[in-house]
Amino acid sequence: MTTDAHSAAHAHHWEWSWAPISVVAGTFFLLPMTFASYFIYEIHMVSVFTAAVGVVLLLAGVSKWVDEGLTETPLIANVSTIGLPIFIVSEIFIFLSLFASYWMMRLGVDAWPPAGTPEINKVIPLIMTVILVSSSITIHVGEEKLEHGDRSGFNKWLIITIILGIIFLGFTTYEYSHLIGAGFIPSTNIYSTAFYSITGFHASHVFIGIAIFIAVLLPSLGGRTNKAFVMCASVYWHFVDVIWFFVASQLYFW
Repeated sequence: MTTDAHSAAHAHHWEWSWAPISVVAGTFFLLPMTFASYFIYEIHMVSVFTAAVGVVLLLAGVSKWVDEGLTETPLIANVSTIGLPIFIVSEIFIFLSLFASYWMMRLGVDAWPPAGTPEINKVIPLIMTVILVSSSITIHVGEEKLEHGDRSGFNKWLIITIILGIIFLGFTTYEYSHLIGAGFIPSTNIYSTAFYSITGFHASHVFIGIAIFIAVLLPSLGGRTNKAFVMCASVYWHFVDVIWFFVASQLYFW
């Protein structure tokens, strides 16, 4: 190979994507903007609008990322399997900071829960735990089906996993509406602030996991699947499942 040919083969080229900014903007509209407009400013129509915009932008960004992974060759091989553990560790530290704040509040008072806290239904988190554990099993079965070349079986178990995740969020919505109806809002006391912050942050991870699964499912229905993507999505979902055990045990039963 001549020098010119060698230089041309290794010439730098730009890779760009609008997916990251779409995901960031979607998360911003869906979480802080919706939370602030609903609970702080109490402009409910604005919260509905920001939530809708956030969902669209988030799903678009995740879908674009998945499509790029299925159709483009990355500059660095196996980068997803390298970056995933780093991402999971960073998420662990974020959740740990939330739990540390909760533990400091919990241990710093004599009476718990504080005044103004209604009776928290402890059956609902148990049902939600069963749902999430079941969803971890279903996505594992789906991975096994894909590994053995059974794409239709993979799609079926992936759809079941998505449905279980949606049911989990349905229970969260039901619980929130019941507690808010009883006057238990984020500003009621220190427990309510911690409760909505931690459960809401976890619920947002469940939502993102569902969005990722949908983004994986749609091309899979058309015959395109990236096993590395499926593996990363599955590991992320198992992580969200494990975190829920800490959320449930600390907020509901301690």
